[in-house]
Amino acid sequence: MFGTWRLFALGLVLILAGGFLASAIQTSGGIEIRDVRFAGAGGVEMSALLYVPANATKATPAPGILAVHGYINSRETQNGFAIEFARRGYVVLALDQTGHGFSGGAAFSNGFGGPDGLKYLRSLDMVDTANIGLEGHSMGGWTVLAAAAAMPDAYRAIVLEGSATGAPFAAEGSTTWPRNLALVFSRYDEFSKLMWGVDRGRDVATSAKLQAVFGTTAPVEIGRIYGSIAEGTARVLYTPWTTHPGDHLSTVAIGDSLDWFAKTLKGGTPRAASDQIWIWREVGTGAALLGFVALLLGTFDLLLALPAFAPLRHAPMPVVEARDGRWWAALLLMIFLPILTYFPFFILGGLVLPPSFVFKQGITNQVLVWALLNAALTLVIGFALRRPMPVFNADWRRAVPLAIATVAMGYAALALADLAFKIDFRFWVVALKLFTPKQFGIALIYLLPFTAFFLVTLRALHGLAVKSDGPFRQYASALAALALGFLILLAIDYGALLLNGKLLTDFDPLSTVIAMQFLPLMAAIAIIAVFAWRRTNSYLPGALICGLLVTWYIVAGTATQAV
Repeated sequence: MFGTWRLFALGLVLILAGGFLASAIQTSGGIEIRDVRFAGAGGVEMSALLYVPANATKATPAPGILAVHGYINSRETQNGFAIEFARRGYVVLALDQTGHGFSGGAAFSNGFGGPDGLKYLRSLDMVDTANIGLEGHSMGGWTVLAAAAAMPDAYRAIVLEGSATGAPFAAEGSTTWPRNLALVFSRYDEFSKLMWGVDRGRDVATSAKLQAVFGTTAPVEIGRIYGSIAEGTARVLYTPWTTHPGDHLSTVAIGDSLDWFAKTLKGGTPRAASDQIWIWREVGTGAALLGFVALLLGTFDLLLALPAFAPLRHAPMPVVEARDGRWWAALLLMIFLPILTYFPFFILGGLVLPPSFVFKQGITNQVLVWALLNAALTLVIGFALRRPMPVFNADWRRAVPLAIATVAMGYAALALADLAFKIDFRFWVVALKLFTPKQFGIALIYLLPFTAFFLVTLRALHGLAVKSDGPFRQYASALAALALGFLILLAIDYGALLLNGKLLTDFDPLSTVIAMQFLPLMAAIAIIAVFAWRRTNSYLPGALICGLLVTWYIVAGTATQAV
């Protein structure tokens, strides 16, 4: 019985230890974190995390910073920046854009929520309204630019991280607007063409668009301050050696923003830009994310020990005698089919299933089209190969409540972690978040088709199981089948980026960045699938769990475009 409890206990330990560590880091030095809600334009409910350092009081107002995440992220994505700003005595409002996280409305509406965020920040009596900074990553840059355009005298300085003035979603920049601008644009930024009209991030200094903002016809000198801080016309360019999403894990990118606000905002607590501790919060929430997976597996094991679910227990019964040519063909198809279809089906999904009253999330729609078309191809190819398939345990009556109870335990753990530590389960951009009521309703629409994908995919996966294989080979085969293709895709694409500064798939950099999440997600799915199959000789419980889990992950973690 102890063995049954081990994974459950390990999951709890990792979640608690990670939560304590993350909480200690983000509240270091007496910082208080508040989960705030406030009404935005048109009555839209806005969400943010408010970081209040000990020095910020009504009697001694402190500088304030509005910090905003990029597209299909959330307020927690800016934790590295927010923690370090707060450690330097700044009050920080880490905003959920409209249609993101816990903020209502549609994505892209109301200036992305930027004007509402700045207005709320300025309303706080512990904020020195004469010293407010704006910081935004990617689309978060357009959010703070919208705030700057709406309230041109309400801030003192701005940092754009991997973002830009002008088209497609911001006002054109000039030598006088926005006020005191720092651009942190990484040398391997995947969005250099969209943002500044250059093929490579490392060439941003030669961008004619950027030169016009800096008031020069020569390449912009990195680190040189153009214009005057006192007059509000200062401009500076920083180019850390990282990628667009890598800004969040770069002490250099974060340090550049710290350096700029130290130069342009008055007040706060002086501290070297290199003095950063935020990474330990990332370690903590990353440990909690691993703990979540362990907790799911442990919960599944414990539930199977109960009389209601015990009939599901059955030793696996593979039918494949050896790895012959058909086996290798099936494995290679499982590895490469998802990545060969990734970009075509994502583009197709954006065209045939735009956000609507029923399917409200654009990115989720693209993933859904990719998933369903891959499921259809898997069925066709499986029929053509005519491989022998095992007889699976098909007890739907028990598999459905078992899957729901397993995922419900994970959701309860996240809710308690949010309550106790004010964290989600994440590492970098891979994050599990709580639902809003609206997102829960949206998830119910997507649940059945995503589950159908996993029913087809995991049935094919377990049909590859070889009789003589032990646990190690079973898990390794599943990881190869589901995750290796994305590892290869990312290695080739980012290898090209590192070598010549340009993605091979620069025609769709957003989908390229999204593919990063597929790698850990598909690896987790492989582990959960094999774990469940080894205990039940069924693909049903694993597929149902993965359908619930992935629908939750995507819907709660991306943007809602239709309301």
